[in-house]
Amino acid sequence: MDKIKVALIGFGRMGEFYLKEMRKSDEWDIAYICDILPASREYASAVCPEAKVISDCNEIFSDDSVQAVVLSTLADSRKDLIGKAVSSGKHIIAEKPIAASMEDEWEMVRLAESSSVLTTVNLYLRNSWYHNTIRDFVRSGEIGELAIIRVCHMTPGLAPGEGHEYEGPSFHDCGMHYVDITRWYAESEFKTWNAQAIRMWDYKDPWWLQCHGTFENGIVFDITQGFVYGQLAKNQTHNSYIDIIGTKGIARMTHDFKTATVELHGTSKTATVSQPFGGKNIDVLCRKFAESIRNGKAIDSLPAFRDSAIASEYAWKFIENARENDLPSIGDEKTLEEIRYRRRHMKDGYGLLNKRTLEPVLTDNN
Repeated sequence: MDKIKVALIGFGRMGEFYLKEMRKSDEWDIAYICDILPASREYASAVCPEAKVISDCNEIFSDDSVQAVVLSTLADSRKDLIGKAVSSGKHIIAEKPIAASMEDEWEMVRLAESSSVLTTVNLYLRNSWYHNTIRDFVRSGEIGELAIIRVCHMTPGLAPGEGHEYEGPSFHDCGMHYVDITRWYAESEFKTWNAQAIRMWDYKDPWWLQCHGTFENGIVFDITQGFVYGQLAKNQTHNSYIDIIGTKGIARMTHDFKTATVELHGTSKTATVSQPFGGKNIDVLCRKFAESIRNGKAIDSLPAFRDSAIASEYAWKFIENARENDLPSIGDEKTLEEIRYRRRHMKDGYGLLNKRTLEPVLTDNN
């Protein structure tokens, strides 16, 4: 069976994740790596000498042998890249959001849905073993009717002004994952919401946000996300969980970024399951997408561009609602500078900056 020829466009942190997982699989042939930054191209050449490393992505779209592209560039370039991929008949794995504005995101949804090209987006929580274990438990009827979904993700993993700036405030870039997974559990659309946020350290945008509300089917949700959790503590920690509460039982998950633990408390079954956390679950996404390409039809469980646009749109709506409410500012710029200084010099901890993980590959030319 021939491998699927793929090109990676954008070789930052996420591009590196895709390379690492695709290399583990027998499905993919990394034909190209494209990045506009010389340092990224130099790194790509060192860690993946079998790929053609280039700066101009048009070479990829004119190469008929390339079957798929991974778009891990910043959002402001994704609309153009998606358009070129669809025009050249290349299947697409995209990072979220799929464009830099809601108008452009919905345009990309319509473009994808009207084409024969297969598309998916990395809404990675949907591919996690723990969320699928919990949803199977819920669907079995063990907790009765699903009533309440509570999601929390708070870490000291980013400081204002770092990477997530490019994709909007942290609740949009990171928080839209939790907006998406809440909707995924509810199997319904958002109906009402009320959001409260705070501007930490006098930063211009909210860096912590909590939103609660209802879905059209009556399920209640509560989402909390923020990179506000003891940035200057001697020993840093985090708080991440999901509670799924039904009329008869509950299911919940916690993790430490290494191990995830699921607790199931149903009417006839009680269980605790601990397994490796799984990170971004890129391996699952790539495996499902390869199977979809070979079958000529997207697997139902693959996140669609439409799912990404909905999560993006409601993340923005929740942020705007928070801005309409009282938006206090606590902390000062001096503390923020202390946080930034610590993060620049951290060797171990949450969200390390500029950490490359792949080793150069030795060749006859080394």
